[in-house]
Amino acid sequence: MALSEFDLIRRYFAEAGIRHPETRLSIGDDCALLSCPPGMELAVTVDTLLADIHFFADVDPESLGHKALAVNLSDLAAMGALSKWCTLALTLPEVDEAWLSAFTQGFLALAERHGVQLIGGDTTRGPLAITIQAMGLIPRGQALRRSGAKTGDLIYVSGPLGAAGLALKQRLSGQSPGAPSIAAALERPEPRLPLGERLRGLATACIDISDGLAADLGHILEASQVGARVDFERLPLSDFVRRHVEETGDYALPLTAGDDYELCFTVPPAQRMETDALLRQLDLKGSAIGEIVEAPGLRILREGVPLFLETSGHDHFAQVQVH
Repeated sequence: MALSEFDLIRRYFAEAGIRHPETRLSIGDDCALLSCPPGMELAVTVDTLLADIHFFADVDPESLGHKALAVNLSDLAAMGALSKWCTLALTLPEVDEAWLSAFTQGFLALAERHGVQLIGGDTTRGPLAITIQAMGLIPRGQALRRSGAKTGDLIYVSGPLGAAGLALKQRLSGQSPGAPSIAAALERPEPRLPLGERLRGLATACIDISDGLAADLGHILEASQVGARVDFERLPLSDFVRRHVEETGDYALPLTAGDDYELCFTVPPAQRMETDALLRQLDLKGSAIGEIVEAPGLRILREGVPLFLETSGHDHFAQVQVH
């Protein structure tokens, strides 16, 4: 007998995972009910992932469950939020219990690791699509924003760039990934939630890198009404990405490919030692890559020479492709 919508919810989602004391009512009614503790603000984000646009339809479902939640938690990390809740809406072409079991395993394992309670959602029939809303708590007035960067601030990224873009490039060209770490960068990104929380009161501006460093740093520059200088040689790159860039001259890859889900943030120069120590404590291989300047625009230098990019990053409406 085919599972109904309510059977799916009961079997895979209703009894799953974390329970928070601020959750007054969870799955089972028309709405969830949440309490926001005194002195805290609620951070809310939502993302939709579509098959063969944001992920390959034949991707491992456990990895897909992980990534679908990770990209939302990355937004919470960029705001310095403590992750707490999420909702999940699944559109499925058919009920495949093996696929659902693997998907929920990947989804709930990441949720458990970061203290995220699934409190509601929806299921329906149609082309494969996943929509997740994630929620977190931030002490009032302490959220990290895109608009606080100041002239002289150092620009940091939390970890290596370009591996997910390289994996996508290899997959689209029919190659197998050069290493498991390259495939994992695309399929199982790690949201930098512990770093985001620790950056409250330290970073002046922050964003997660989903559409490429150039595009996402550009959002900080626009919101803060400043410019930036970035030195290509200071970008943290894995050995595989560095070798690809050196062999092909594809300098745009780590700047524009996207799907890195590292944090890009700015800090005053006086906090450099503290920031470097924080990255070491969290075992992150990030680094300072440039500085905020007064003149508008993003200037990327390679060996002291300006590097010009044909595009600054991924645009969801410019070209339909898996990303």
